[in-house]
Amino acid sequence: MLDWEKLRLFHSVSEAGSFTEASRRLGMSQPALSRQIASLEESLGAKLFHRHARGLAMTHEGEQLAATTTEMFERVERTRQAIDLSKDRPTGEIRLTTTMSFGSTWLPTMLREFLERYPDIQINMVLTDDDLDLQKREADVAIRFHPSTQNDLIQRQLAAIRYRLCGSPEYFARHGVPGTVADLDHHRIIAFGETAPATIRGVNWIQDVGHQGPPRRPVLVVNSVVGILQAVEAGVGIAALPSYLIRDSGRVKVILPEVQGPVFRTYFVYVPELRNAIRIKVLRDFLIEKMVPATLDIDESYALGA
Repeated sequence: MLDWEKLRLFHSVSEAGSFTEASRRLGMSQPALSRQIASLEESLGAKLFHRHARGLAMTHEGEQLAATTTEMFERVERTRQAIDLSKDRPTGEIRLTTTMSFGSTWLPTMLREFLERYPDIQINMVLTDDDLDLQKREADVAIRFHPSTQNDLIQRQLAAIRYRLCGSPEYFARHGVPGTVADLDHHRIIAFGETAPATIRGVNWIQDVGHQGPPRRPVLVVNSVVGILQAVEAGVGIAALPSYLIRDSGRVKVILPEVQGPVFRTYFVYVPELRNAIRIKVLRDFLIEKMVPATLDIDESYALGA
């Protein structure tokens, strides 16, 4: 691979038209500059300049290299200008990862406003219930439902999300309404199952709440929180779901609202290298603004019979 510094010096000589002028512009001695160009010529195995009494003339190989270095430096300059612009104006791509359920329901509805506010930003959402490695740049930022286990990541705490017991009015019309958590023993339970990752394990809370002994046996196991919601909406049974999904559905009702479900703290997480990136800052601030109880939680109007 050719030495970038030597290419920069060659570019200066080709632009200046002489070693004397190039040396003056670069602030280095002419002998030192000549040695660097000679070393570049040796690396290429070709002469780049014809030296004569009236100055320099580029060889055919020199003209080829000059055309390439001119294009290179023009592209570098355009990139520099784009970076300067992006310092003051949010622009560029953000690869955002979060859970399947949050990223396929609540989040897209809010991102519409964000993208209208910042039209030069593009969001690339990577949805998975597993934590991607931000240090390996599998994503730029993450919305997580637990504190980061990596100490070298920056995290900003967002809103808390609570799980609640819910079912469809059609289910309750057929099977009755549990009066206590113990009554859940006699109802159809929907759960994620043992494979639920830690980030969404609250979805299985219904199997143990108010129950002694082994977990309640579900009639349906779905390895997707959104899939569980759809089963609840269809009247299959009762499940524990995060408040933002219940709110987004509008077709399920909360039962036993006095029973407190698990609370998950959410966090906006990113690597220190992106600390000063304005596109990351504006997304962080937007999520702080929007991820609040008024948009995530539910009130008594979502309870059965309200």
